[in-house]
Amino acid sequence: MKKQKNRLADLLKLVLFIGIGLFFIYWSFHKMDPEDMKYFVASFLDARWVPVALAMVVAIVSHLVRALRWQLLFKPMGIKPSLVNTFGSVVVAYMANLAFPRLGEVMRCGTLRTSEKIPLEKSLGTVVTERIIDVFAFALVVLLGLLLAFNTLKDWLYNALLTKVESLPSLAAVVGAGVVLLVLLLVVYRIFKQQLDEKPIVKKIKQLFVSFADGLKSILHLGPLNTLLFVFYSILIYVLYILGGYIIFGAFAETQGLPFMAAFILYLFGSVGMAVSQGGIGAYPYLVQQSLNIYLVPDPVGLACGWMLWGSQQVVNIVLGMVFMIYFSMKKKSIPQSY
Repeated sequence: MKKQKNRLADLLKLVLFIGIGLFFIYWSFHKMDPEDMKYFVASFLDARWVPVALAMVVAIVSHLVRALRWQLLFKPMGIKPSLVNTFGSVVVAYMANLAFPRLGEVMRCGTLRTSEKIPLEKSLGTVVTERIIDVFAFALVVLLGLLLAFNTLKDWLYNALLTKVESLPSLAAVVGAGVVLLVLLLVVYRIFKQQLDEKPIVKKIKQLFVSFADGLKSILHLGPLNTLLFVFYSILIYVLYILGGYIIFGAFAETQGLPFMAAFILYLFGSVGMAVSQGGIGAYPYLVQQSLNIYLVPDPVGLACGWMLWGSQQVVNIVLGMVFMIYFSMKKKSIPQSY
């Protein structure tokens, strides 16, 4: 019964995420008049394909770096999966996640089990560690991006709310208010600790921090050199994500010359799109459009840029995913299934 409820919940989430994506697609194009639609189509068709191809290469390199990082987590177990198989498992996971949430993690471990005979529970443990670290790494990237782009975002938000507010707070005021709020929350927690500890949401938050601490410990057990490599790969993954957006700017005349910070903001907005709809469909291009609107890029061009970046990434994931699905299928037939 519990399993059926979980499946129903996953199905409802999938329907919800797809519905959100379809809404963003409708909303993006519904607002366009015929001239804007012509502008969008022309921008898409006239895009320079060399930057698009380079952005696709960067996406592939980011998957490769993720595979290299994943290999490190197997070292304390004395397991050395090949780079070809770990890379293949990563791209299969990206393709699978387009179809169904969290399916990628299962297929990622399953393909490695087929190709490397690594028990499922061991590879799942490394994936959980990766996800925990990625959540906190992403939070740090978002925080860094907000700090670096604060003035730009503040000016954009001020213009958007010009008729509703007279001024917006400075960075120092926002940080100060955040510190005060954090102190107040800690004081409230200390006073009502016993009652709050019984709340499910508090238990989940505490478990999240415990899981992060466990994940951090497992990384520190890699040894000094491998720990540094893990951190380096983690930073490089996010640099490559942002670099892909920066490169795609060269595909459109209106986005050429935008600063690297614009790509940083694009990544922040786009990440929200990837989270709120299935595979980012609809939401990712729309939010990329909104991020480029900060730099006065015309909406049709911003939307074309968003669809170009999202589409090129998905082409990489689907093509490579299909290639390695065939590869793992052939591998499964050629290896005696004795486990």
